[in-house]
Amino acid sequence: MSFTHDVLIVGGGMVGGSLALALRRSGLRVGLIEARPFPTGNAPAFDDRVIALALGSRRILQGLGLWDELAAEATAIRRIHVSDRGHFGATRIDCADEGVEALGYVAELRAMGAVLTRHFEDSPELDLVMPAALVDLVQDATGVTVTVERGSGASETLRGRLLVAADGTASPVRERLGIGVRRQDYGQVAVIANVATERPHRGVAYERFTEHGPLAMLPMGDGRCSLVWTHRAAEAEARMAQDDDGFRDGLQQAFGWRLGRIGRVGRRASYPLALWRSEADYLGRCVLIGNAAHTLHPVAGQGLNLGLRDVAVLAELLWQAAHDGHDPGSSALLERFAAWRRDDLRFTAGYTDFLVRLFSNPWPPLGHARACGLIAVDRLPPLRHALARRNMGLAGRQPLLGRGLSPLDRIARLAS
Repeated sequence: MSFTHDVLIVGGGMVGGSLALALRRSGLRVGLIEARPFPTGNAPAFDDRVIALALGSRRILQGLGLWDELAAEATAIRRIHVSDRGHFGATRIDCADEGVEALGYVAELRAMGAVLTRHFEDSPELDLVMPAALVDLVQDATGVTVTVERGSGASETLRGRLLVAADGTASPVRERLGIGVRRQDYGQVAVIANVATERPHRGVAYERFTEHGPLAMLPMGDGRCSLVWTHRAAEAEARMAQDDDGFRDGLQQAFGWRLGRIGRVGRRASYPLALWRSEADYLGRCVLIGNAAHTLHPVAGQGLNLGLRDVAVLAELLWQAAHDGHDPGSSALLERFAAWRRDDLRFTAGYTDFLVRLFSNPWPPLGHARACGLIAVDRLPPLRHALARRNMGLAGRQPLLGRGLSPLDRIARLAS
């Protein structure tokens, strides 16, 4: 069978969709396979779900030409305040101290989806295969053949030189490839909701470690905050079953009064928390990115940001391969991708896991040690700056997109 595409991407969410847009004008034939049709524009709502974007992710979106459209609906995180309930000490990170205009941003999923959809519609060079579900996958030495079932029930066979799995934590592609996962269940559940507060948040993101688990309040527009409140699994069901008044009272007690009285509480949702890591980053001509390769605890807000850094590196390598006339699915290219991403993945997953374990341990002496650690980070600028750069996604070797530049910039320089 002849090749229908150079690159097939399975999963059209934020990670897979961003990679597809990153490969526009690369000269590669790109197919994006997504099981659900893209949403049409919806009006903003109090309960809109949000994503936390590090400064490094803003630069990636800027390099993709997406940020200007999203910026008007994103809320800047100008300060981060970290505390441990019941113990003294706190860590404060300020964008002014780091020499940046914001440490990160909070954007609504609805707004991000609308931006992606507009750019898909304006990119006729992308082959959007949707709605379509993957039903078979076979790879050989030269390519990958997939069978998809369209929404109409008709099946279609596609063949590419490289297949990218961006299809989430329960990745069907990873399952079909037989790539195992290492899963660490935290025995915790995240309860999420949007809440209104009496006092303005002034761009401060709060991370508070409580006896139930980490509690994050992220600044949003219209006087709202996005709440991510971790509970032990046995307690989460009872918390979800509370009426709004009972939930609000419990949240007020756990968070405190930094933002005054907590007012309206939006619709709640919950999901179990675990650390997932694939046992291989690629197999043959198939590579995993985003949650298909790594799913983290939300304590440090690094999940999507890690996936966008995957996109930035893989896009750069694929652009270079297209420019040089090399095979985009070669083992050499995929090994370069895995090697480039290895340190960031290990550190971020390890750092997140360490925070969860450290602040979930109720042993009293450890509480005092945690307080001393928070004070040390707050009072020692080199340590605070290093931590801030990591959280902003600015540490280590940066691809072009990670510097806010398009791969077209490098091709233009090579041609001149």
